[in-house]
Amino acid sequence: MIATVSHALTAEADDRFSSSSPRLSLAPVGPAPPLLDGAWWPRSRDLGAELPSLIAVLDPLWGRITRVTVNPTHWPAVPRKVPVTGHVVKVGWFLAEQDPHELLLLSYRAGRWNLLVVPPRTPPESAARLMAAASDPLGTSTASRLMEEEARVRTAYETDRAVEAVWDSEGGQEAPAPAVPPQLMGR
Repeated sequence: MIATVSHALTAEADDRFSSSSPRLSLAPVGPAPPLLDGAWWPRSRDLGAELPSLIAVLDPLWGRITRVTVNPTHWPAVPRKVPVTGHVVKVGWFLAEQDPHELLLLSYRAGRWNLLVVPPRTPPESAARLMAAASDPLGTSTASRLMEEEARVRTAYETDRAVEAVWDSEGGQEAPAPAVPPQLMGR
């Protein structure tokens, strides 16, 4: 598998591409399987509406997806079945057993895959970092660990921006150097 991102992760991408195109990044196949096989950035928390387009893209790559499991923590409703072109996918959930930021996909033919689920309202810059990290073939982070790391990065960034805003509001200049009396300059 080759790492792919379906579209540029920018606000403009949402305007140019159909809302049914999944935002997806997959890890290339490597010698050792990573903890995550990639990332998916759905546009909403409506699992029944979001899964068909994701599965339509993954079926040709991974074989027919037959089951999906999620942790219901971030999904308001988890449908029991989702119709996909040509078949129906069963959907289940595990509360304690599954990472709340992960989607598990199963295929009879080829096995299982774990995808980080990037929250729908994530800023594009954060989503790009998360999708790249989850698609790293040498990745050793869990979905929740990646989300925690991104939260720390985002907090540091926002703190820096706040400090910069205060700096700018106060004139944004360093204190002027003390004036040197003109008689000392000529010596």
